[in-house]
Amino acid sequence: MKLAVLFPGVGYHVDKPLLYYARDLAENLGYETIDVKYGELPDRIRGSAEKMQEAFALSLNYALNSLEAVEWDKYEEIIFVSKSIGTAVAAETANRLGIRTRNVYYTPVAETFRFPLQQGIVFHGTADAWIGTQVLRDACKACGLPLFVTEGADHSMETEDTLGNIRILSEVMERTAAYFRGE
Repeated sequence: MKLAVLFPGVGYHVDKPLLYYARDLAENLGYETIDVKYGELPDRIRGSAEKMQEAFALSLNYALNSLEAVEWDKYEEIIFVSKSIGTAVAAETANRLGIRTRNVYYTPVAETFRFPLQQGIVFHGTADAWIGTQVLRDACKACGLPLFVTEGADHSMETEDTLGNIRILSEVMERTAAYFRGE
């Protein structure tokens, strides 16, 4: 049995394109899926270390509580698919639960790299205001994580060009599907 767990961002929920289609891909490839749900979180956290820490602590608590009943041992493969602050939450969730995961990290925040990261792939846009491209390149290199960079894309992996966004999403999903398949 295979399991994919989706960890949203603060304002980027599982019904938004990256996570919606990642879940769809996972299910089509035979994974059971679980959407982690957070309760109320602070807003306007970018630029505030205090609010970021508060949002992370709350999100982690929500995640651990919502995954409490999962029988991890029955899965031969577990993939965590995470977005933004969810990348930090996913990393620490795996650490706290002592489970081995493969990971898809969509637009991680700088705080993600404070935690032990397991195998995975990372997606980032050069217009992402949450973390600079070179900082992310260095962090990924130090962790041995392949980084896929999209020129001009923001924290949602989008630009001003709607049709271009569909092409970006398609490329990201092709790489995500290949990673799910172990390619």
